[in-house]
Amino acid sequence: MTGTPPSGRQYRIMAGDHEAVVTQVGGGLRECTLGGRPVLDGFAESERAPDGRGQVLAPFPNRIADGRYTFGGRTCQVAMDEPERGNAIHGMVRWLDWAEVSFTESDVVLACVLRPQPGYAWELTLQVGYHLSADGLTVASSATNTGIEPAPFGMGFHPYLGLGAPVEGLDLLVPAGTHSPVPADRDERPVPVDVTGGPLDFRSSRAVGSTVLDTVFGDLARGADGRAVVHLTDPASTQGVRLWVDEAFPYLMVYSADGVLPAERQRQSLAVEPMTCPPHAFRSGADLITLVPGETWTGTWGLAAG
Repeated sequence: MTGTPPSGRQYRIMAGDHEAVVTQVGGGLRECTLGGRPVLDGFAESERAPDGRGQVLAPFPNRIADGRYTFGGRTCQVAMDEPERGNAIHGMVRWLDWAEVSFTESDVVLACVLRPQPGYAWELTLQVGYHLSADGLTVASSATNTGIEPAPFGMGFHPYLGLGAPVEGLDLLVPAGTHSPVPADRDERPVPVDVTGGPLDFRSSRAVGSTVLDTVFGDLARGADGRAVVHLTDPASTQGVRLWVDEAFPYLMVYSADGVLPAERQRQSLAVEPMTCPPHAFRSGADLITLVPGETWTGTWGLAAG
């Protein structure tokens, strides 16, 4: 294409028959192919990232009701970029240019500095690295408080897992013991609800079917390596993708985006979003991280075929 793509420079990385494309704008993941098969429902180079696809969500994932919160004696107002629902959504760095730290055939690392402003009165230096190997894609992220005061912080990512087939016919496994409905009062902490025996119990792989998902899952079962693993598989083709998170991410948002996406994209993929905290955490304080000056948070997640 002629001119600069809406998502800026495109960083294509490869390892064997694995391939991914990372974007300068937002430091996001636009494409991922594992074993020669696409595992993400991403977006075209000619598009601006729609629906949060592949984006980095910091310094908060999901939403802040009214875009207003108080921390450390400061009251901040974030731009309400979901005005129809009265929320700020998906952080403040997803439309910023990220700077290249390093770029090799199989690895790219990008960084972004979030400066103090009316919506966030602190300074963070963020870094996200995407690495392809025989095992798949690993995404290593960090946030450092490079300011002079303790800072509130949350982190998330927004990949849409897709296998080229409608989600109704796909099998889903989410190793979560609870889900957390958002309270009517966004200043209250969510109360986890046991999933056992209910429509949101995906601890054993089963068909998504007609289930509508806009669900925060928690109490994640983890292996000896500390990872919790979501499986999305197509029984018709035996194709599948696994999304794993380390212990830095205690929550997974699973979102089918019913009624939100254009007709041609309805129920063609599921967003599976690693998150450090639930929605509205800047209001409720639920699992909100406080970074003191000089402190660094790190978290890792990834994608694998199978």
